[in-house]
Amino acid sequence: MTSESLKDLTIDEVRDAIAAGRTTATALAQMHYARIESEDKEIHSYLSLSRERALAQAEKIDAMAQRGELLPPLAGVPIGIKDVLVMRGSPATASSLILKGYRPPYDATSVERLENAGAVLLGKLNCDEFAMGSSNENSAYGPVRNPRAMDRVPGGSSGGSAAAVAAGLAVATLGTDTGGSIRQPAAFCGVVGMLPTYGRVSRYGLIAFASSLDRVGPLTKNVKDAATMLEVLAGKDALDATSSDRDAGGYLQALDRSVEGLKVGIPQEYFGEGLDPEIRAAIEKVLEALKAAGCTVKPVSLPHTRYAVPTYYVVATAEASSNLSRFDGVRYGLRDADAKSLSDMYRKTRDAGFGAEVKRRILLGTYALSAGYYDAYYKKAQQVRTLLTRDFLGAFEEVDILIAPVTPTPAFKLGEKTDDPVKMYLEDIYSVAASLAGICAMSVPCGETSESLPIGVQILGRHFDESTVLRVAKAVESAQPGV
Repeated sequence: MTSESLKDLTIDEVRDAIAAGRTTATALAQMHYARIESEDKEIHSYLSLSRERALAQAEKIDAMAQRGELLPPLAGVPIGIKDVLVMRGSPATASSLILKGYRPPYDATSVERLENAGAVLLGKLNCDEFAMGSSNENSAYGPVRNPRAMDRVPGGSSGGSAAAVAAGLAVATLGTDTGGSIRQPAAFCGVVGMLPTYGRVSRYGLIAFASSLDRVGPLTKNVKDAATMLEVLAGKDALDATSSDRDAGGYLQALDRSVEGLKVGIPQEYFGEGLDPEIRAAIEKVLEALKAAGCTVKPVSLPHTRYAVPTYYVVATAEASSNLSRFDGVRYGLRDADAKSLSDMYRKTRDAGFGAEVKRRILLGTYALSAGYYDAYYKKAQQVRTLLTRDFLGAFEEVDILIAPVTPTPAFKLGEKTDDPVKMYLEDIYSVAASLAGICAMSVPCGETSESLPIGVQILGRHFDESTVLRVAKAVESAQPGV
């Protein structure tokens, strides 16, 4: 196995190779660390590495393989973790200066479940600060570059997670999605990104941005790997009151089921002005492939889509204002040493510790929650959120799944939109509605532009119907040339 072959390595291939004795978990971990050292200087997907923990886990997996024991589903699989999820003893910065030096004493539930399933956790991945951004240019530790085009952004906020998978610096990664932050970077980097239903995967140990929107999900090289990851991650967690006790699992079996007879909806509001022609053409090919596989395609309407972006940026910033109030220099992370009083320490610590985008969202959210404006902004946004959710529920009475773009454009150039926050926010136009409604969705590669930039298609499903989304995603993937 060569360093370059790591780019195509899947979960099944890792587990099978270790079980058959063709390689070891320790060797694979070392190869990934060597590749990170040689390839990640320019990409900058990792913020910190957890070698000691990873190699200790790899040794356990190797010992199991030598004894001939049945290996767990992620045995020896090198996985990276977005730096808004805590790992015991590893830095947890959320890509912010305000958490510099903080090392949590516990694991996020999603991290714990991956390791219990045999995963080798390589380290923490770069992201937009506190997961606020669409380009991974808001990190206090520098931007991530797209491995498919180094002058382009990888998307955000899980840009490090997507870039690491695309560059072969991990077999799979964990990301988080608040308004599109798994799906959009997956589309930009040409990998698979899964947004589970809100409550499907525990948020315990996730450094919160917007608690009613934040979700944890996998980024992988193919659809089957996403299903495998979700099998491990999904399920009720006593430590997260918002996690659902709905039945989870059966995702791998769903991949073997035909899509024949499924009704596919095309939301007309997602195909209007502003959609790149090459993205439109790629999605039309996806629809033709689904028709050929026996699906029925019909147009549907989600009439409140036009309000999704402003609604999202009221709800998300309001919750961010509340969640980020805890970062004040008192309990953990950065503290201004020159402050003359308690209030002076609060001001100076938060001014030095937070970046421009985080400050912008705190200010917007505080304003929306302030006396005299709560009813006009936050309450109204929550009412519109209900209407958006009803749009989806109505559509799913007519169809089984929805097919839509992930983004209006392919990956844009670094620095292209940093001076225009509104233009950057509009990158989320096709992803935030699903986030507000709490439904599940996926981004699956479906082609390339004339400049060889990846294109992703978004597959949206009912609440807790990840099985159907994965089933359609597998059909879309199978229809791609070379698969």
